[in-house]
Amino acid sequence: MPLYEHVFLARQDISQAQVEGLAKEYAQAIEEGGGKVAKTEYWGLKTLAFKMKKNRKAHYSLMNIDASPSAVAEMERRMGLSPDVIRFITVRVEEHETEPSVQMRKSDRDDRRDGDRGGFRGDRGGFRGDRGGFRGAGDRGGGGFRGGGGGGGFRSRDREGGGDGDKPPRPPRPPRGPDAPADTPSEES
Repeated sequence: MPLYEHVFLARQDISQAQVEGLAKEYAQAIEEGGGKVAKTEYWGLKTLAFKMKKNRKAHYSLMNIDASPSAVAEMERRMGLSPDVIRFITVRVEEHETEPSVQMRKSDRDDRRDGDRGGFRGDRGGFRGDRGGFRGAGDRGGGGFRGGGGGGGFRSRDREGGGDGDKPPRPPRPPRGPDAPADTPSEES
């Protein structure tokens, strides 16, 4: 029989015990179809990237399934009818992983928190680093979105100091409105 990895997301306002009950219910549907669930993992309550069905968080659960496509289709049909399941995905795989999934490996998560993350951080390059910035800082200095020195990137020009040094500060605008001198054109004309 084909092998599948199945992940479903359950509503944030149900308990962990209820999520595990849902996983047992769907495992029973697989077994009724002649298959078996090799492993079930509860990944926890996690924040979603965007709001889904009025939920900002969801309970994640993984199931490794060895079943026929018809048994998987029946399980997915039942999930579609359940008001507690927000989303689910089933992926066919060549073989199941024997060790815990990436979400469950505690040592990997601890290693990431030690500060060896990549991304857009100061001295490691990126937008805030020493590469020159998004719009090409050129001769203006460090640049970047929040890069050091200069006026590169999206920073506004400093009006008091004259900005980059090439242009003088703008002269003040003439007053408008009923108190304005007669020689100044108003907006109505």
